[in-house]
Amino acid sequence: MRRTFLLLISLLLLAACNGAADLGKAPTPLGNFNLVHNIAVAPKVQKGPLSREMSKEKLTKALTDATEERFGRYNGARDYHFGMSVEGYNLALPGIPLVFAPKSLLIINLTVWDDAAGKKLNEKPHQITVFESFDQGPVVGSGYTKTAEEQLKNLAQNAAKSIENYLVRQNRENGWFEGPAETPVVAEESE
Repeated sequence: MRRTFLLLISLLLLAACNGAADLGKAPTPLGNFNLVHNIAVAPKVQKGPLSREMSKEKLTKALTDATEERFGRYNGARDYHFGMSVEGYNLALPGIPLVFAPKSLLIINLTVWDDAAGKKLNEKPHQITVFESFDQGPVVGSGYTKTAEEQLKNLAQNAAKSIENYLVRQNRENGWFEGPAETPVVAEESE
């Protein structure tokens, strides 16, 4: 009985999880972080076997829009850049309710650049895989309830939230964004 109760509570918490749910709140502290360039590409993107079609342009635009929506709230003193690559996606087709409800997913690689240091903070790209939010059609499937664009927007928002979680963890463990603000170098005037 207790396990069933805990499972139901867990499912309710998951149902509330959405990558954009916290955008109305103050951003999670990230030190001196300020995102300048937010670039996404999809040169070798793979479409899942049971997926709706989506163009590379729409994939990358959804990811950069969601990233800007989340990280445009930060205004630290040091500049950073994101290089993101969409590696794969699956936008769920309509399934059979209660039997086969395919889920949407998005796979991206992320590289974070420190502008002042002129180098990558993570030498190897960090791979992120996100699934659609539980509230997107857990029983029926989002293929019935959402358009491909709505599915992609949800996935991109979940990816942006996962990026933020990764950066918060890296900042806590490695101090990525805790350095002092860079002071500009002023050229001395010659007499």
